Amino acid sequence: MTTTRDVLAMLKELVTLTALDEGSNQSFKVRAYEKAALSLEADGRDVASLTAAELNRIDGVGKATAAKIIELVETGTVTKLETLRAAYPPSVVELSRIPGVGPKTLKLLRSELGIENVDQLRAAIAEEKLRELPGLGETSEAKILKSIERLGLTGKDRRTPIADALPLAERLIESLTSLPEVVEAKFCGSLRRMSETIGDIDITVSSEEPAAVMGHVVELDVVDDIVVQGDTKTSFLTPAGLQIDVRVVAPEQFGAATLYFTGSKAHNIELRQRAMDRNLLLNEYGLIDTSDDEVEPVERPVVASRSEEEIYAALDMQWVPPPMREGTGEVAAAGGAGLPDLVQREHIRGDLHYHTARSGDGRSSVEDMVAVAAAQGYEYLAITDHGVDLAINGSTADEMLEHREHIAEVATAYPDMTILWGCELNIGGAGGLDYDADFRGLFDYTVASVHSHYDQSIVKQTDRVIAAIGDPTVTSIGHLTGRYIGRRPGIELDYDVLIDALLAYDCALEINGALQRLDAASDVVRKAVDRGVKLVINTDSHHVSELGRMEYGVRTAQRGWAPRDLVVNTWERDRFLEWVRSKKA
Repeated sequence: MTTTRDVLAMLKELVTLTALDEGSNQSFKVRAYEKAALSLEADGRDVASLTAAELNRIDGVGKATAAKIIELVETGTVTKLETLRAAYPPSVVELSRIPGVGPKTLKLLRSELGIENVDQLRAAIAEEKLRELPGLGETSEAKILKSIERLGLTGKDRRTPIADALPLAERLIESLTSLPEVVEAKFCGSLRRMSETIGDIDITVSSEEPAAVMGHVVELDVVDDIVVQGDTKTSFLTPAGLQIDVRVVAPEQFGAATLYFTGSKAHNIELRQRAMDRNLLLNEYGLIDTSDDEVEPVERPVVASRSEEEIYAALDMQWVPPPMREGTGEVAAAGGAGLPDLVQREHIRGDLHYHTARSGDGRSSVEDMVAVAAAQGYEYLAITDHGVDLAINGSTADEMLEHREHIAEVATAYPDMTILWGCELNIGGAGGLDYDADFRGLFDYTVASVHSHYDQSIVKQTDRVIAAIGDPTVTSIGHLTGRYIGRRPGIELDYDVLIDALLAYDCALEINGALQRLDAASDVVRKAVDRGVKLVINTDSHHVSELGRMEYGVRTAQRGWAPRDLVVNTWERDRFLEWVRSKKA
């Protein structure tokens, strides 16, 4: 059964492949698919149940796009998409994600040099062939090679960015849990632990009818090639070449299976040792009592297996949230002094990096963005549209003052929510910020972020960010490195020095919940937590459909062991506003 998620995934893939086909990310067709996806997501209805006429009545959905949606619903595939997949296989799409290899350059590399994958591109650079092409040169070769290395595209084992893997896994879970034979389903592995990139997707299903579930799996629209097909396990490849393993277990074994297949290996080894210390055996089938040597192994009693919580409890431990399961002290803490009072999604009281159509890249009005924030139950909100120095997307001082009046007018309809007039300031190459200091001081709240000059030395990058941290008009630092996971390496920084500065100036460090960013990364968050640096979890939303990013930001914070009280947007409104005022003072 086709779902709204399936339709949105189809449109997202059309955006990517059409950009390559037309040699531009800004072509009419590309923008049309992007607009249609945003409109459908904001519409909120079950897209797969709509008629062509109903789809056409949605602003941004044209007849051609509506026809493709109907084709997907009725046939499970889209002819245009299949044609594009054949023309642009996964190895070519991977090339397009390398900074410096845009759609036009990629067309040139394929037509003039016959380059179809990363290995061929590296070989061409080694032979100095790129510099012979129009628009490219020795500098381009060096930058592209550096990007390949920093993105980790040099090994045999390719990894998929979480921004590509997680939405797919969520689609599959939605499809599987809709089956009457399925009791429960979860994706496991490194994806459940919120790793930034993953090797494959592991899914565990609870059911008494594995054959029926396996029959459904092989018919999924994302199946391109079956690797293994069995009674309780099926492995297949998607059109992008990503392997997905689906296992079916009995409901009474579901907790043990999800625990085992979530990992990590280090975490599981520590759990098994803890079990052995208690005369227990832990495996993917359950926690088994081995204290009586006289009892045959197959007849030994199962102590716990149905849920992870039961297994951890039987090991005298707190349940460990999946993002923490990396073998870095969580087992000892959960079985001893206790885990930190970790931040949870329900603790979040506001979003403090939030865009509207005032930003050139914002796609929803102030009214709509505030309405969805209010629907989240937020107590406070900072609208932080781009400052003047960010080309195309920024606003002049006069436009920002008009924006302040607009925000104040909208705020009158929300007496229970404090709406702050803010700005996302652009950190320049030497650490400069938008506007003059007096004007910046007018904002209620600011987030300062890097958007350019990615190739400077680690010393210069650290200095520029510290300059922003030390500016009295800056409340927080946004998406610290400016990275796009798997697509653009972030700037390189001296984190120890940076964390010292954040602490000294009482500046908050953002955990950006956009899946392509998750920035600051969890390992940096852990360093900041150890020093007591204040954190803020934001969505960086540019459209009403993006507020779900908060959950991803929270999971990244958990991966970094972030306690609730260090996250400023979990604070009660009066406490939070007092801190903001003290920062300005």
